Amino acid sequence: MAQWTSFPHAGDYAFDAASLKKNWPRLHQGDCEPLPKAAAVLQAWVLFHNGAFQQAAQAGLKAGGDGITVANKATAIYANYLESKEKTKLDLFMQVAQQAEAQQAAEPNNANAWYWQAYALGRYGQGISVSKALAQGLGGKVKGALEQTIKLAPKHADAHIALGAFHAEVIDKVGSLIGSMTYGVKKDTSLALFKEALTLNPGSAIGMTEYANGMVMLEGDKRMKEATRLYEQAAACEPLDAMERLDVEMARVELQD
Repeated sequence: MAQWTSFPHAGDYAFDAASLKKNWPRLHQGDCEPLPKAAAVLQAWVLFHNGAFQQAAQAGLKAGGDGITVANKATAIYANYLESKEKTKLDLFMQVAQQAEAQQAAEPNNANAWYWQAYALGRYGQGISVSKALAQGLGGKVKGALEQTIKLAPKHADAHIALGAFHAEVIDKVGSLIGSMTYGVKKDTSLALFKEALTLNPGSAIGMTEYANGMVMLEGDKRMKEATRLYEQAAACEPLDAMERLDVEMARVELQD
């Protein structure tokens, strides 16, 4: 495995097993992942929350079982935020999608097996262009996996965010009519999903950022003031771990654009 780019704020987060257990409900409010029973899996999560994404992915795969979830999350978050080579990024997303699909077969009731497949295929689709992804039939897979995530874990805020973003991006690319008829996407559904996500996890910087992006995609400049307010709120969030730090920094970049 090639060496991954390091998290730029290494050392800023220093969870251990005890402090992670204490902060688990807050850190996993977005993905509803249960606290792992196996010490090896908990240790992989310690590495993830501290920003050691490559070591977290390796430790999760080695632990197996629900360690696959931390491996998938570490790989997907790393690919999304820190990998600079486009081909490597797409390869990593495809790896996550395949690992998550295998996990679904073994554990069909594991909500995050469905979520990480959807997340990875969604980001892969953005990488190759949403239009191409839809032409390849990835849209139905992403939508179906996110809907299954929410069915299995109704309070999964991150799945609500991702499904809201999916509806918004498809409408942005193909329009409301074709979007509704061909892909079953609707503007009102998108906005409702974002709102629900922020009800479930009010402090989510990524939730605020994606809601703002969706709002502008769906309703244009008339929502720009509201969107800017959401970007500002996201940028002002106090991150508790490495992933949240990357989410907050992305919101700050959006504000500068």
